[in-house]
Amino acid sequence: MVSLICTLQDHRDDVNWCAFSAQLLATCSGDKTVRVYNTRDFSELAFSPLEGHGYSVHCCCFSPCGQFLASCSTDATTLVWSMATGDIEAVLQHPGRSPVRICVLSPDSTHLISGASDGSLALWDFPTKQLRRTSCVSDTSIVACSFSPCGQMFVTGSTYGHLRVWDLDMNQLHAEKNAHDLGVTCCAFAPNILSDSQVVQFHLASCGQDSHVKIWALNKLSSGAFKMQLLHTLTGQSAPVLTCAYSSDGQLLVSGSVDKTVTVYDAKNAVLLYTLNQHERYVTACSFSPTSPLIATGSMDKTVNIWKVEDGCSGHAGKSLPEFTVTTCQASTSAGRSKMLVSDWSEEDVSVWLLEEGLEALVDTFRANNIDGIELLALTKETLLAELRIESVGLRGKVLRKVEELKNALVCSGVPDEFLCPITRELMRDPVLAADGYSYEREAITMWINTKNRSSPMTNLPLLTTLLTPNHTLKMAIARWRASH
Repeated sequence: MVSLICTLQDHRDDVNWCAFSAQLLATCSGDKTVRVYNTRDFSELAFSPLEGHGYSVHCCCFSPCGQFLASCSTDATTLVWSMATGDIEAVLQHPGRSPVRICVLSPDSTHLISGASDGSLALWDFPTKQLRRTSCVSDTSIVACSFSPCGQMFVTGSTYGHLRVWDLDMNQLHAEKNAHDLGVTCCAFAPNILSDSQVVQFHLASCGQDSHVKIWALNKLSSGAFKMQLLHTLTGQSAPVLTCAYSSDGQLLVSGSVDKTVTVYDAKNAVLLYTLNQHERYVTACSFSPTSPLIATGSMDKTVNIWKVEDGCSGHAGKSLPEFTVTTCQASTSAGRSKMLVSDWSEEDVSVWLLEEGLEALVDTFRANNIDGIELLALTKETLLAELRIESVGLRGKVLRKVEELKNALVCSGVPDEFLCPITRELMRDPVLAADGYSYEREAITMWINTKNRSSPMTNLPLLTTLLTPNHTLKMAIARWRASH
C-alpha cells in the first residue's frame, strides 16, 4: 500500500525536480528557487529557499554524503550549495552558455555531468569544481542523464529519442537510436550490478514522449563491447511519461506522467502495483528516499506530494513514520491592503508594511529613497547594500525574504498565469510578443535576448527574429484585471 502523508505547497511555479539525501529533500521549480526540507517532519530548513539562479531551475541532486546539493538552470549555470549553511560553494558556467537541463553527480562524488539544450555535455571534477571534458550531440537537447552504480560510465537521453552510453573520457560506448519515439524525458540506472565470467549487466529505466517506461539490460561483454537489450515496456500510463526513478534496493520503479498519474511498479517482474491520482496537473518529478520508505513526486500544480510505502515492497516492512500536516502557501499582506497589488503601493504603504514586519529601523531609509511598491519588488541584495547602505547582513536577508513572501502572495492570490511574465513570474506591465509566440515583460525578454544567444526561454529553440511586438490586447486585459482587483 502507498499512502499520501504530506503535501508541500511552497513553490509558486511548476516543480521540475525533487531529490532525496539520507536526511533531506530538495525540490526545484520554475520560480527560480530550490527548497530544502528535513525528512523527519518535512519542515523547511532555515536557509531555504535557495535563491541564486536567474531563471527556471530544471534539476537538482545531492552528493552521496548529503554535504552538497547541485542545481542547474536555464541561466546556463550549475550551482553547488553547502547543505550546512545554504551558501553557494561554486558556480559552474556551462560551455556555450546554453540552458542547462540536467545535472547528475557520480556515486563517489568525483564527477558531475551537466547537459544542455544545445546538445552539449560538460564533465566537471567535483572536488575542484574544474571543467575536465566536453562533448556535444548535434541538433538535439540533452534532457536526461544517469550515472551507472559503478560510476565509470553514464547514459544520456535526448529530445531525438536516443540513449547514449559514455565513459569518463567522453567516448561514446553505445547508442540506442530511437529508444523512445518523439523523445526521451528521463533515465535512471538501477542500483544493482549483475555479473558472471562473460558479462557485467546493469539495468536502466527510461521514459519518454511515447507514453512508455522501458527497462533495459546494458551488458558489458568480456570483449569490452556494450550491448543494450530491451527487457520490458511498461504501459501503465496513457500520456507522455516525464520522470522515473528506482528505489534504493532496485525492487520498485516509480514514474510520473502528463496524464497526472504516478505509477509504482515491481521493477523485477514489470508488474504495475499502484496508480496514484492526487496531482492536478502533469507529474514532472519523482524520487525515492535512500533511507526511508518514502516517495516524493512533483507536479506542474506547484505541489510536492510525499508518499509512504507501507507494504514493505522496498525492504522497509513494518517501519512506521509520523503523520505530517499539509504545508500551505501563506500570503503576508495585511487586511488593509489585501485587495491592492504590491506594485500599486505608495511610499506610505511601504512604510506601514515595514512597521508590520518588524523592520521599523528601515522606515526612514526607505522614505528618504522614495521606495514605493514597484521599487520594493525590484530590491536586490546589491541595491540594499550599495544604494540604501544597509550594512547588516541579517537585516538585508530579512528584507529580501519578506519581499519574496509578497511575490508569493501575488501568485497565491489568483493572478491569471497568462498575466505573469514567464521569465520573472511577475505581473507584466509592458507585455510584448516574441518570435516563439509567447508574451514576456519587455525588459526581461530584451535582457534575455542580449545575453542568451537568441534562444526562446520557453522552448529553448532559436528565435527566428529578435523583433518584439507590443501585445496591446494582453496589456488591456491586465489593466482590466488590475482595476477589478
